[in-house]
Amino acid sequence: MKNTLKNILLSSLIAISAICVAQTEDKQPKNIILLIGDGMGLSEVSAVQFFGESTSNFEAFNTIGLTKTSSAQQLVTDSAAAATAFACGMKTHNGAVGVDVDDKPLRNIVDYASNKGMATGIISTSSITHATPASFYAHVDKRKKHQEIAAFLPMSEIDFAAGGGLQFFDRRDDGKDLVKSLKDNGFEVITDTLPKTTSAKKQAILLADNAMPKMLEGRGDFLPDATTLGLEHLSKNSNGFFLMVEGSQIDWGGHANDTDYLVSELLDFEKTIGVALAFAAKNKNTLVIVTADHETGGFTLAADGTNYHKIKTVFSTGGHSATMIPVFAKGPGAQKFAGIYENTEIFTKMVSSLNKKKK
Repeated sequence: MKNTLKNILLSSLIAISAICVAQTEDKQPKNIILLIGDGMGLSEVSAVQFFGESTSNFEAFNTIGLTKTSSAQQLVTDSAAAATAFACGMKTHNGAVGVDVDDKPLRNIVDYASNKGMATGIISTSSITHATPASFYAHVDKRKKHQEIAAFLPMSEIDFAAGGGLQFFDRRDDGKDLVKSLKDNGFEVITDTLPKTTSAKKQAILLADNAMPKMLEGRGDFLPDATTLGLEHLSKNSNGFFLMVEGSQIDWGGHANDTDYLVSELLDFEKTIGVALAFAAKNKNTLVIVTADHETGGFTLAADGTNYHKIKTVFSTGGHSATMIPVFAKGPGAQKFAGIYENTEIFTKMVSSLNKKKK
């Protein structure tokens, strides 16, 4: 009799637990924060353990997945094709920004979110016309068309943009003044320093002619501070928001095979993850996703010869690698991001959350 009661009790507890887990997984996030560490593979993530001064923010995530990164026509992707996969949910050719393999425009997650009344934003340590941020608002066949990309921003659904790229708005070959165009379309344009607060207007914060300075050159806390500012601005929308934050120059440190450059950018990005997690801790309806478009440099953490007490950083290429990329997720709907899947599924999983009926 006692064993029967124990079994009944155990079965009931298991059933209740399953219901609770299912309810947590099915809950709709009001806000989605997507953080992209450009060029950040698993070795780069692992490096935070050895080069950081405190417990890594990556350890706050319990749901982890892996994405396959090949583009539509190349085994090794570039940032443009990978970001288009995230932003638009379709594989395309390397170099393509927000278009398919036939260079036809694709609908992106910013459009989906805006159509639900959500606020949207992009933040980057590169120019905001660079491949990754551009894929969330522009549609061009070649990523190097910075001036053409810039022309999409004034008419876009973006509510908050911060990064570099001022020269593509105010010193153009066609003579157009896109700073004026931004203002005419409801943006407050800031070009000197990151403000402490924002107005009710849309924000275009362009603080460098091209990319922001390296961390090694004194960029300081631009990325975590801009993320804090962006979260404050976007969270005023009662319908929620979508925010993409890119640590762009992890990739550039990998291309340069420069460990100091790579690690300094990585730690800056990891600090920014902490900002997102702190916001989500106070706003429980926030889904935080951290991933990368691809790995750069074939970066490895190896023993220094036969000295197993010392880590030596090793690079195998000056380009990108084809390794699978980790995905970290926390918050309502996080369990969707477990497993191994194509990078286009990042988009699909985010949009499926947006399309759920409000509860």
